[in-house]
Amino acid sequence: MTQAQDALLKWYKKHGRHELPWRNTDDVYHIYVSEIMLQQTQVKRVMEEYYPQFLAKFPTLKALSLAKEEEVLAAWSGLGYYSRARNLHATAKLCPDNLPRTQKELIKLPGIGRYTASAICSFALHQKVGVVDTNIARVIKRFFAHYKQSDEVIWQSAEMFVNLKHPTLHNQALMDLGSLICLPTNPKCDECPLSLICKAKDEPEFYTQKQKKVYEEMDLYYGISLEDDKIALHLSNGPMYKGMLELPNVEPVEEDFIAEFKHSYTKYRLTVKLYDCKEISEDLLWFEINSLESAHISSLTKKALKQIKGLQK
Repeated sequence: MTQAQDALLKWYKKHGRHELPWRNTDDVYHIYVSEIMLQQTQVKRVMEEYYPQFLAKFPTLKALSLAKEEEVLAAWSGLGYYSRARNLHATAKLCPDNLPRTQKELIKLPGIGRYTASAICSFALHQKVGVVDTNIARVIKRFFAHYKQSDEVIWQSAEMFVNLKHPTLHNQALMDLGSLICLPTNPKCDECPLSLICKAKDEPEFYTQKQKKVYEEMDLYYGISLEDDKIALHLSNGPMYKGMLELPNVEPVEEDFIAEFKHSYTKYRLTVKLYDCKEISEDLLWFEINSLESAHISSLTKKALKQIKGLQK
């Protein structure tokens, strides 16, 4: 085990993603924000588009706690899974000065589960704890031959495997190994520092199976009301974009059809159809189209606005 730990750290020192900004800070809040963003978003997008801008706007827990929800959602716009932003905001309001320093207390906060709590404790507080995300789970399953084992067994093995001298580097190395080398399909075993003692090499067919993601098809019908470069929106109360500004839902009328486009949201594959909306309800709000990029609108609404602007040219 010591030999495997040493080989892993040696590999990480040479090949790890040391440029990631959340790996070059001990600020607990900054690392917390990165972990929440990374739950459902690619590393490059978080690093280049969202992490620096969000922290520039809300540099501390205190600053986040004092912000209005619509400000937080606007800063999150385009990242999707907006419950993450609401949970961040709710946690900041509960802990405006400092986050708890134990997994047990962290898990009690909105949107913080076992992984996020352990990640904060490992990466920010340098505690001797195991961390298991999707990438690390794949490495652990293969390395220990834990095919079809329960999540609890995976966590126990990760805890047992932790390098007690360098726990933070160890967990970061496992994460990078899963992301860069121990891939879901076609893993690069010849480049892996654990290959000599990895038990998966004897049964590779069990460890390269990937479940096909199944999407649910859904049609959405939105109304477009334009007046003097302004557009009518409303605050969503629906399950997908609750609290966000979005186009109003309408009954489709074929002669009012404007355009359609495809969009994916979590488990849904959406066909979005836009219609000229002649009747305006009282609860709609008017916004300058050109100022909406900084508003709390979803990526779906942004895509719809691009369609409208394209038709206006």
